[in-house]
Amino acid sequence: MKVNALKVPVQFVIGYLVLTNYCFAQIEKPMTGDSNDFVKIAASQGSSSPLLFTVPETGVPLVGMGSFYREDECTTRDGIPNFLDKAGKGGQVTVAFIGGSITQGKLGYRMQVARYMQHLFPETEFLWVNAGVSGTGTDLGAFRIKEHVLRHQPDLVFIEFAVNGAYQAGMEGMIMQIIENNPYTDICLIYTIKNGQTASYQQFKIPDNILGLERIAQHYAVPSIHLGMEAAELEAQGKLIWKGDPRQKADGLLFSKDGIHPLEAGGNLYAAAIARGLRKLSANTSPCPHHLVDPLFGDEWDYANMYAPWQIASFDRNWNVRPIQQSHLTKFEGWFDSLMTADKPGATCTFYFEGDMFGVFDIGGPEVGQLTIWVDNQLVALETVDDRNYRLYRVADNSGDTTLNRFNGFCNNRYRGQYDVIQLPFGRHEVTLKVSFEKADKHAILGPKRLDDIMANPAKYDRSAIYLGKILLRGIPVTITEDAQPE
Repeated sequence: MKVNALKVPVQFVIGYLVLTNYCFAQIEKPMTGDSNDFVKIAASQGSSSPLLFTVPETGVPLVGMGSFYREDECTTRDGIPNFLDKAGKGGQVTVAFIGGSITQGKLGYRMQVARYMQHLFPETEFLWVNAGVSGTGTDLGAFRIKEHVLRHQPDLVFIEFAVNGAYQAGMEGMIMQIIENNPYTDICLIYTIKNGQTASYQQFKIPDNILGLERIAQHYAVPSIHLGMEAAELEAQGKLIWKGDPRQKADGLLFSKDGIHPLEAGGNLYAAAIARGLRKLSANTSPCPHHLVDPLFGDEWDYANMYAPWQIASFDRNWNVRPIQQSHLTKFEGWFDSLMTADKPGATCTFYFEGDMFGVFDIGGPEVGQLTIWVDNQLVALETVDDRNYRLYRVADNSGDTTLNRFNGFCNNRYRGQYDVIQLPFGRHEVTLKVSFEKADKHAILGPKRLDDIMANPAKYDRSAIYLGKILLRGIPVTITEDAQPE
C-alpha cells in the first residue's frame, strides 16, 4: 500500500495536539459592539475585486499626515526596512493588502495609502495587490495567502483583519507563511475598528481583540498601526459622527453608514494613520531578514492552502469545468479562474489529504443547493464549533446536520463568495462531496421579509447547483496509487 505524498514534519503532528487541546478552547471573546455587526460583516461578502490594481490619476484623494499624534498609534518593532530600502532606490516594488471588506473596498483606506506611497516614492514603480475578501477573516486568509499574495513576491504586506474575528492562530499562520516564502518581505499589521471601540481608545486602552493581535505582532517583531485613534479623538471632541445617514446633514465628519465600513472621509483618516506610521517606520532602512520563532499557537496554519478542485480531486461525469469568463459569474474572476459546477443530485467528487481540516470556497446564489460530506467512506453529521470569530464545523456524533447548505439568507437574488471549513482528527483522509438529494427550505431560510424574488422566480430557486471554486486544506493533498487505499 503506497501513498505518494509530501512528508509531514513531526512538528505538525505535535502542534495538532497542542491546537486541539488549547487553541480551539481559547477562541477570542466576541468583540464589543452591536450584535448585528456580525451580520453586517457577513452580509458584506459579495463579488470579488481585481487582484491587481492601479491608482487612477483622479478620484483618489492624496491624504496628508495631519497633526494628530499618539505615541502608541504605531509600534515600530523591527519595522519595514527592506521595503524602505528598496523603494528608496527606485525600480519596481510590490505592495500587497490582505484583509476583509474594508481592504477590498475602493476608498476604505487602501487606494488612499497607495496614492500616498506613490507620492512618497515618485521614482518607484509599484505593483499593487488587493487581496481583500469581504466578510472573511484570518482563517480564510491563511488558506489563500499563498495564491492571492505570495505568488506575486511582495516586498511589503499590510494585513487588516481586526474587525473580522481577529482569530490569532490564523494571523500567526499568515505571518509564518510570509516569512517562509521570503524572509526579506516586510509585514505591517493594521487595526481597523467598529461600533463601540472608539471608547477604548478614548480611555487610552486597546480593544481586546486587537490586544490579541498585538501579542502576535510582538512575538514576530512586526510593526502595527492603530487606524482608529484619530477618529476616536475627533468623536470625543464632537467633530466626528461614527455612524449615520450620509443623506442627512451632520455636524461633523461622518465616518461610516454602518459603524464598520468607512466612507471616503473615514478611509482618509485610516490612510492618514498609515502615513504617520510610515514616517515613524522610516527611521530604520537597513535591510535585514525576518526570522521564524517558536509559534504561539502551533504551526498548523502554516500548512493551510487552497487548490483548484481539478488539481487534487476526481469528479464524476455530472461535473463540468466552467471558465468563469464563460459563465454568468464573471464578477468573481478575481478569486476564481474557473469553477467546477454541478446541478444534478448525487454528483460526486473525491480527494485525499493528510491533515486535520478541509473546506470549500465557493459561490452562493439563488439556485445553489446542499452538499453531503463523506469522510473515510462514512456519511458525517456536522456541528458548528464557532460561527462568529472563526467559521468552523466538526464531525458530530450522529447528532448534527448531515448537509452542508450552500444557500443562506444572503443569497436572496444575489451571488456571493462564501466558505466553510470542517475539522477532523489529524490523519490521512478520503473526503467525498455529493450534491444532496435533499433540497434546502429556501423560503424558511430567507424569512418572511425576503420572499419577493423567490415568489416571482420559483424556478430559479428550485435547483441544487454547486459552484466550487477552491478546495481548502490544512495539511497536504495526497495522490492515491492504483493499488493503494487510504489508511
